Amino acid sequence: MTRIKRGYIARKRRTKIRLFPSSFRGAHSRLTRTITQQKMKALVSAHRDRDRKKRDFRGLWISRINVVIRGNPKIYYIYSNLIYSLYTRQLLLNRKIVAQIAIFKESCLFMIANDKNQKSSETLLREGIE
Repeated sequence: MTRIKRGYIARKRRTKIRLFPSSFRGAHSRLTRTITQQKMKALVSAHRDRDRKKRDFRGLWISRINVVIRGNPKIYYIYSNLIYSLYTRQLLLNRKIVAQIAIFKESCLFMIANDKNQKSSETLLREGIE
């Protein structure tokens, strides 16, 4: 009986596997078993960290807004009250945009915040008159 060699199919499968981790160091880019393990680990980490990145950026934007709000000694604001006022007035500003406004144009942020106080005082006056 003649000897059957599986080289072609097996080699094709392994070269396809080796395309992904070509930039890994050492055995992680040379040995087939460790290549598959490292590929699975890398894909799991990438999937997990996509959600973590969103979480981290949201925390960064919140802390930037909070620093600017509390840094002004004239006007005392709390972050939650500012976000609530934006929500009740139906201003479609997410935390990323509010953080950019807070960094680059502090006065604009305080204009938005002061507008809240003026609107609430106007409604109180109207209710008192009626």
